[in-house]
Amino acid sequence: MRRVLPLALLFALAGGSLHAQEQAAPPVEPPAVGSSDDPDAAETAPSNVPLDEIRRYVAVYNAVKDAYVEPVEDRKLMQSAIRGLLLDLDPHSTYFDKEDAAAFDEQSTGAYEGIGVDLLQQPDNTLLVVSPIDDTPAAKAGIKAGDLIVAIDGKPIGKTDGMEPLRGKPGTKVVLTLVRDGTLKPFDVTVVRDVIRIASVRSRLLEPGYGYIRISAFQTDTAADFQKKVAELQGKGKLRGLVIDLRSNPGGLLLAAVQVADDLLDKGNIVSTRGRIAMSDSRFDATPGDLLDGAPVVVLVDAGSASASEVLAGALRDNNRARVVGSRTFGKGSVQTVLPLDNGDSVKLTTARYYTPSGKSIQARGIVPDVDLKPETKDSEPEILDFSEATLPGHLRGDDEGKDGYTPGDVLDGEKPIAAALAELKKSTAKTVSSR
Repeated sequence: MRRVLPLALLFALAGGSLHAQEQAAPPVEPPAVGSSDDPDAAETAPSNVPLDEIRRYVAVYNAVKDAYVEPVEDRKLMQSAIRGLLLDLDPHSTYFDKEDAAAFDEQSTGAYEGIGVDLLQQPDNTLLVVSPIDDTPAAKAGIKAGDLIVAIDGKPIGKTDGMEPLRGKPGTKVVLTLVRDGTLKPFDVTVVRDVIRIASVRSRLLEPGYGYIRISAFQTDTAADFQKKVAELQGKGKLRGLVIDLRSNPGGLLLAAVQVADDLLDKGNIVSTRGRIAMSDSRFDATPGDLLDGAPVVVLVDAGSASASEVLAGALRDNNRARVVGSRTFGKGSVQTVLPLDNGDSVKLTTARYYTPSGKSIQARGIVPDVDLKPETKDSEPEILDFSEATLPGHLRGDDEGKDGYTPGDVLDGEKPIAAALAELKKSTAKTVSSR
């Protein structure tokens, strides 16, 4: 999957790596250091590493090698230094060694061995659950978006462990220690690993004439499956409207979300990306043709709807093609580029921001729904608070961050939000009929 194409988009459905929109790039060449005849060239050329900083790094490196209480392997020390370069940039920039890179590529197919949960590693090494993936061991074990994994099999998570301990042979067990907002103390959950095969699109009729499509993640076959599910629903009778459920969909392949939007739009912009380098700038526009022939659409979202999910919701709403119902989305509006290194490792670097057709950045803001829904709160299932990109330590600031009041969204479980979305869909249907 690591192709030398400007818009070759990769993604990961966690259990071993982060989940984001990715662009593959050519292998990174080491920058020249002092290679010019001019001894000051390395310090003045913007593409070169400054010599003074290299000297400072070497001094610290030698100090650790010579004086640390125990011997430290060169490779381990260098790996830590490399990871440190990315640590303070933002939560989505990271370093992949060969094994991590291979796992990242493997998961882009939607089939891997693990527990089926999308994660972000925090500065203190704990793992934040962005969302459990539908019908996976994590979801079946009751893991929720917003949970924090603080230990695995009773052991604290190390700096270099990442999410690798969650992967393993199907049938093996892993014990996760979770912290959940509203609970008094951490608690353990046992999860049985399995082969994660993600059926990203499911559908059913909510009522005669009213369809429902659940998209749990965006992967290589999502757009084709979406078309098939729409055709199946239309085969059961004329569709008067459609609910698209993107709750706790952590994103995935940008191109898949663009294709789904294009299936429902006759014209208009879908999304654009902007960064510092030309490769990071792109624009996707709709082509003629609407699978639903203009039938109303309602998009259901919540705090676990991130990245490509937000792109789809924003595209349909800004083009007046759909109403958005639910709760403010996660706000992951950045693009990550996978930069393969010549030794087989990779760097995943944030290189651009997403912008909806109206020109608004999703980053740290998310999509604010047209109709706001609140979760059911039970004593055994407390409401999850402050779960969003904007509350992640070290997150990339949004264009409009801090300009107005911000309240993170809620995670919406169960069937009641679907019923609310259907009620809103019927209102849209009635307006469409009365305007004809």
